[in-house]
Amino acid sequence: MIATGSVVATVQAGKTGMDTLKNIPINIKEVKPNILLSVPALAKSFRKNIENNVKSKGTFAVKLFELSLKIAYAYNREGWNKGGGLSFLLYPIVKLADSLFFSKVKLAMGGELEFFVGGGALLDIEMQKFYYALGIPMFQGYGLSEATPVISTNVPHKHKLGSSGILVSPMELKILDENGNNMPFGKQGEIVIKGENVMAGYWKNEVATKETIRNGWLHTGDLGYMDKDGFLYVLGRFKSLLISSDGEKFSPEGIEEAIMGNSSIIQQIMLYNNQSPYTIAIIVADKSKLKGKELVDAVQKELSKFKKGGEFEGMFPERWLPATFILAKEPFTEQNKMINSTMKMVRSKVEAAYSNQILFAYTAEGKNIHNTYNLEN
Repeated sequence: MIATGSVVATVQAGKTGMDTLKNIPINIKEVKPNILLSVPALAKSFRKNIENNVKSKGTFAVKLFELSLKIAYAYNREGWNKGGGLSFLLYPIVKLADSLFFSKVKLAMGGELEFFVGGGALLDIEMQKFYYALGIPMFQGYGLSEATPVISTNVPHKHKLGSSGILVSPMELKILDENGNNMPFGKQGEIVIKGENVMAGYWKNEVATKETIRNGWLHTGDLGYMDKDGFLYVLGRFKSLLISSDGEKFSPEGIEEAIMGNSSIIQQIMLYNNQSPYTIAIIVADKSKLKGKELVDAVQKELSKFKKGGEFEGMFPERWLPATFILAKEPFTEQNKMINSTMKMVRSKVEAAYSNQILFAYTAEGKNIHNTYNLEN
């Protein structure tokens, strides 16, 4: 920011976190930003506001907007291959959609926004495609405070949707398996980096420093892989990995972001599997329109989108998806300590709060989504 002579504006703080969130659209119109630094939770909130605004215009407007998005998705592809193949033929239609819809959305975002930079948590590729279609791409980056703080990022001249971008230079990176062996392109393992951006250590904590920095290499604790084009993919935290009954390990974050990003009912979700017969989910659902059995059925319908016959079939192995779910009593918030200050879910707190319900979900009665607990909540 200093190097480019940029002006930095921060959101006006409210008395509560919710008050601060309400100030964001007001402040955006006041500042008219060129670049917005954001977290995925905020991007999801913006998207829902945009979609609700389109819905208010009627059924025809909704269908036209959805068709415009599909055409833009087909043209944009994954960003780096935008307009490739025969998709260049869609360009005139994309320009028409921009004049009809997308340019008006950009005006609501201040009118001068060129792109977002998203970080802090995984960003669902469908969310990235949505903003890319609007003409305000959300470029995902990745970093840690321990790496002061950027490791990789997508940038306007080189980006691939779904990835965390290209490495900053100069820096070395390795992907290691559990035994410390180097993994080839496309194979996942722990992300380990080395460079002058790596911290000297944790303040007055030699034990934690030795665990994290070994021979100058920072062990991030994050799971990921590199593709052959030099783009880094971050899949989630090693500590957050779920383990199925056959010992298979998988990362829940990408699945959770995809489910939330493609649902108007599921507001928050945490997957759980600790060498259990099946995966379950703890879900915060929108209770403003549906209650009881109707709400339970609506949540199940949203999850079914990712299973056999659903529109997102094959995005994830079905054995990783929840076989049943628990409806949460209340949203995950900073107040109940289930969300931290960067809007990340604190998995251990959610797990502790719903420990009894998790055990119940692995009984015959609990596996039935229409159980008494869900219907009451």
